[in-house]
Amino acid sequence: MSTTPTRPSGGSTYEEVQSSAEFAELKARFRRFVFPMTALFLAWYFLYVVLSAYAKDFMSTKVVGDINVGLIFGLLQFVSTFVITMLYARWADRELDPTAERLREHIEAGEVR
Repeated sequence: MSTTPTRPSGGSTYEEVQSSAEFAELKARFRRFVFPMTALFLAWYFLYVVLSAYAKDFMSTKVVGDINVGLIFGLLQFVSTFVITMLYARWADRELDPTAERLREHIEAGEVR
């Protein structure tokens, strides 16, 4: 016995939602933000790793007291993670959530587009 809700047309609600234009737009918006942001963060992270491995003199350059460039770059990894998280949350509230809410309302009303 299946627990997946089915529609009168024979397909499940989930299959109909996945094939809807509204869901496709939601996925496209998500990907337009997440893929570039992920690529940017990974480039920044790998720059840190490569510099740590191959530019030891640069990374060990003292900035203030015992604080060096490597430590600052390492701490900036945490900062960039928090900044990306805040940007995503604000962006999702503005760009994704209204569409997702409309889609949920259509699903609950049984009128998937």
